[in-house]
Amino acid sequence: MTRVLVLHLAVLAGLAALGAVLPAYHHGMMARILMLAVYAIGYNIAFGYTGLLSLGHAMFLGAGMMAAGLWVQQGGSAAAALGLGALAGLGAATLTGVLALRTAGVSFMIVTLMFAQAFYLTLLYFGAITGGDEGFPLPAAGRQLMGLDLSQDGPRYAVALAIFAVALLVQLALVRSRFGRTLVAMRENEERSRMLGYNPFTTKLAALAISGLFSGVAGAGYGLLFGYVGASFATIQYSILPMLYVLLGGAGTTLGPLLGAVLMFYLIDTASSLTELSLAVIGAALLFLVLFAPKGILGTLRDRGIRWLP
Repeated sequence: MTRVLVLHLAVLAGLAALGAVLPAYHHGMMARILMLAVYAIGYNIAFGYTGLLSLGHAMFLGAGMMAAGLWVQQGGSAAAALGLGALAGLGAATLTGVLALRTAGVSFMIVTLMFAQAFYLTLLYFGAITGGDEGFPLPAAGRQLMGLDLSQDGPRYAVALAIFAVALLVQLALVRSRFGRTLVAMRENEERSRMLGYNPFTTKLAALAISGLFSGVAGAGYGLLFGYVGASFATIQYSILPMLYVLLGGAGTTLGPLLGAVLMFYLIDTASSLTELSLAVIGAALLFLVLFAPKGILGTLRDRGIRWLP
């Protein structure tokens, strides 16, 4: 455990040092990546550790973002907005889980997709409040957190790193706990886990709820850091992206979501500058990962003998 903790703290120290030397463009890019990595951490808990293949996580991200944005728009504080975002993601995931976990496998994936699509259409229907696809900017007064102006590069990166650091270390503690081992057991052999006395429904519901909480924090943080909230973040694309990050970095590894987010974000950014078919790049990447690298980079390395990769 000591070696694993040192590794994670070293990664966080490296990210902190990186923030001091990056040029302005990449500074903003890395702040976005850190928030999306928090989102991917949430997805990893549900998919990588519990085996819940969901296409509805954009609803949890969007719920957190919209709750935070509407709160700030009405004059609320950024700190409270983060809390509301977390609760919105948690609530949306819990409600989804209570209903969707009556199914499994492909059926679960389809049901979560339907929930997310219904949520997106609801945001469009109430466009006068939510801003619809165009969204709405957040007032500058609401983007002050503990005296930090989130419209400035330095404070924005610092807050993004702080949120990511908490998410990473909480994930590490969670997956190394008895509950984390239960999640893995549920993923590997649900029937055997049931015979040992575990309740698959409540265990999966807890995992999905925690996943939604992380996603809601990511949505709220993203909106606050970049001053924009919109229904477009609840589209199917934003359910596929965390799946890509986790698959690329390594499903069921604590650092996989960060590695996957960094690589995929820059891949998409580069592809967007070269072609208008950036979505085709996403599709090709997903196809490649599923066919040739299902365990991702860190998962493959761990299988090849680097056992200290968590």
